[in-house]
Amino acid sequence: MKVNPAVGENFGNLLMPTFALTVIGKVQGVFFRVETKEQADRLGILGMVQNKPDGSVYIECSGNAAALDSFIAWCHQGPARAVVQQLLQEEIENKDYKGFEILR
Repeated sequence: MKVNPAVGENFGNLLMPTFALTVIGKVQGVFFRVETKEQADRLGILGMVQNKPDGSVYIECSGNAAALDSFIAWCHQGPARAVVQQLLQEEIENKDYKGFEILR
């Protein structure tokens, strides 16, 4: 769906900024992935979330700037039982995500 960027939307996800986030701390076993998907769906963020073997959570997220700001701010806190010690953020090349999914 192509809409007017002047109202805070964009022309397909190819123009949206995309970030890789690594969330470090007590972030596994606290419903981080499930609640990350809920936040992403609520904000219209595309991408994925995945637990990593080192105990971190890896997220790729793409969306309009305002939605990404809100989403990344939420990731700094996470769900109620999470203890986020550090969030690493890097802009990456856009991927053609169709939604937001939890990867195993």
